[in-house]
Amino acid sequence: MIDMGFHRTRCAHCKAKFTPERPSQIVHVECVEAWTEAQAAKRERAEAKAARAAAKVERAETRRRKEAMKRLPELIAEAQEAFNAYIRARDAGLPCICCGQPFEPMKPGGSVDAGHFRSRSSAGHLRFNEDNCFAQRKNCNRPGGTTYGAFRAGVVARIGEARVAALEADNAVRKWTHDEVREIRDTYRQKLKQLTKGTP
Repeated sequence: MIDMGFHRTRCAHCKAKFTPERPSQIVHVECVEAWTEAQAAKRERAEAKAARAAAKVERAETRRRKEAMKRLPELIAEAQEAFNAYIRARDAGLPCICCGQPFEPMKPGGSVDAGHFRSRSSAGHLRFNEDNCFAQRKNCNRPGGTTYGAFRAGVVARIGEARVAALEADNAVRKWTHDEVREIRDTYRQKLKQLTKGTP
């Protein structure tokens, strides 16, 4: 005689064994409502997760489009900001390159600029040269705040006469591409992160 009954199986909800009454039954009758609610909650979580993932992709795409639309002056400004922040962190604990005085960290707005030995207006090709930029008191970085001789003496004391002479002789024309400036910006953001966190 052929057994036409259903074999015992485990309830998909409570995991206890039971004998189903029909082929498609996977839960106890008393577990149907709870299982249905659990499945609905599971679907909601999955949908929410998918929505978050889609939103993340959309945000990344929006950032990519915005980045691609940036003009060169905007990228240079971002790279300069990153470079200057690195210079200030690099020279933390050192005195002003011009006057030799310590900085005043508690002064409103800060007291430290990233001062260029050869100015960005006259030697823009050296704006991202680490030998050409040092932590400088804001007062010294203002027009009339210091003399070329005092600035030069401080730079010579810091990096040596030969490197200063190389800076003074460097009049090469430099035109950066968008991607080159992005690389400079990202490089100095990473260098600042490594310097401030002490990571390699």
